[in-house]
Amino acid sequence: MSTLTICIVTLFVIGYLCIALESVTRVNKAAIALLMCVGCWTLLMFGPASYYPEIAPEGVIHHIAEVIEHHLGDAAGTLFFLMGAMTIVEIVDSNGGFNFVRDSIKTRSKRKLLWRVAFMTFFLSAILDNLTTSIVMIMVLRKLVQSRGDRMIYAALVIISANSGGAFSPIGDVTTIMLWIKGVITTQGVLSEIFIPSLISMLIPAFILSLHLEGKFDKEQNLPKADVSQFTKAQRDIIFWLGVGGLIFVPIFKTLTHLPPFMGILLVLGILWTTTEIFHYNTSEDDTMAKRVSDIMTKIDLSTIMFFLGILMAVAVLQEVGVLTSLGTGLNEAFSGNYYVINGIIGVLSSIVDNVPLVAGCMGMYPVAAEGAMAVDGVFWQLLAYCAGVGGSMLIIGSAAGVVVMGLEKITFGWYMKKITWIVFVGYMAGILTYWLEKTFLF
Repeated sequence: MSTLTICIVTLFVIGYLCIALESVTRVNKAAIALLMCVGCWTLLMFGPASYYPEIAPEGVIHHIAEVIEHHLGDAAGTLFFLMGAMTIVEIVDSNGGFNFVRDSIKTRSKRKLLWRVAFMTFFLSAILDNLTTSIVMIMVLRKLVQSRGDRMIYAALVIISANSGGAFSPIGDVTTIMLWIKGVITTQGVLSEIFIPSLISMLIPAFILSLHLEGKFDKEQNLPKADVSQFTKAQRDIIFWLGVGGLIFVPIFKTLTHLPPFMGILLVLGILWTTTEIFHYNTSEDDTMAKRVSDIMTKIDLSTIMFFLGILMAVAVLQEVGVLTSLGTGLNEAFSGNYYVINGIIGVLSSIVDNVPLVAGCMGMYPVAAEGAMAVDGVFWQLLAYCAGVGGSMLIIGSAAGVVVMGLEKITFGWYMKKITWIVFVGYMAGILTYWLEKTFLF
C-alpha cells in the first residue's frame, strides 16, 4: 500500500471517528462527512498517475474529473431516491394517509407495540424497501409514542427490522437488488432460504429490546389524533394509494423500463404532486399553503442528504484506490475460502462503510461458477445478501435506513453503538447459524 493510499485511509478513519464522536465534538456529522469527502479526493490528486498507469499523464486529470462525475451520478441516484421517498411519505402522512397503519398497531402496552412495529416493519420492507419503510414507520411512531426515550428504542428496532426484512427480498435492499439483477440470486432462492435467518436476526434483538420496555402508555399519549387535513376521506385514500402504491410500483417500473430507481420515484412524486395540487383547488387558502408539496419539501432534512453525499463520495475514493478490492482479496486468502467467515466479516464491514461498494467489489472479484458455493443461489451469494443487509444494522450509519432514522430522530452514533450494536450482533450471528443449519440439514 502506497504512502498516498495510507494518507487517504487515515483521513477517512479520522473523519469516521469524528462522526462517531459527534456527541462529544458537537460538530454536525454532515459537515465532517463533506470535509472527509473533499479531503480524500484532494489527496488523490497529489499522485493520480500511480492509480491510473494505463492513462497518459496529460489525460489523468481529465479522467479523474470523469471518475468523480461517475461516482457523483451514482450517489445522486441514491440521494434523489431518498429525497423523493421522504417527500412522498411526508405528503401521505400530512394528509392522514397513515392513520390506518397507526390504528392497526396502536395499543397502550409498550411491549405489544414493539412486536407489532417489528413485524409490520419486517414485512413492509420486503414489499417496499428498507429505506422507505423506515421513513413510514418513524412517521407512525411519532403519532404513537411521545416519550423520546421510548421512541429511540422503537426507532432502533425499526432499523433492525427494516434491514432484516430487506435482506430476504430481491427488492428489499439496494444490495439484494444488485445481486438479483446480476442473476446470482433468484427470487425463489432468497425467499426460501434467507427468510428464516432474516426473521431470526429480527426476533432476537426485538426480544432483548422488549425487556427494556415495561408498563403502558398514558391514555392521552397514543390515542388517535384528529385529522387536520381539509381533504375528504376519498381524497385522502387516493393520496395514500398513489403514494404507497407508487412506492411498490417503483421496482416494477425499473424492471419494465430499465431506468434507475430514482426515475420511478420522481414519476410517483410528480403524479402525487399534481394530484394534490388539483385537490387543493377546493380547499381554504390557509390549508392550501400549509399542505402544498412545495411547502412540505422544506421539511426534508437537508443535513441528512449532505451526510449521505459525503459518506458515499468518501467511500468512492477508497474504491478508486483499490482498498476495498484489496480487502476482499485479503479476506479470501486469510480464510482459505471459508464463505461463512468471509461473508460474516463483510457484514461487519458493511456497518462501517457503505454496503453497496462492498457488494459491488465482491461481485467483480468473485466469478459466478456453474456449481458449488459460487453458483447461482450458492452459499456465497445468498450469505452475501443476508450479511450485507443485516450487518448494516450494527452501526447507525451502516445502512440507508439507519442514516435516515438518525436524521429524523436525532439519534447519536454513540448511543446506538452503546445500547444497540451488541444486540444486533447477537441476532446477526444467530441468523448465520440458522442459515448453516438450513444448508446442512435441509437443503
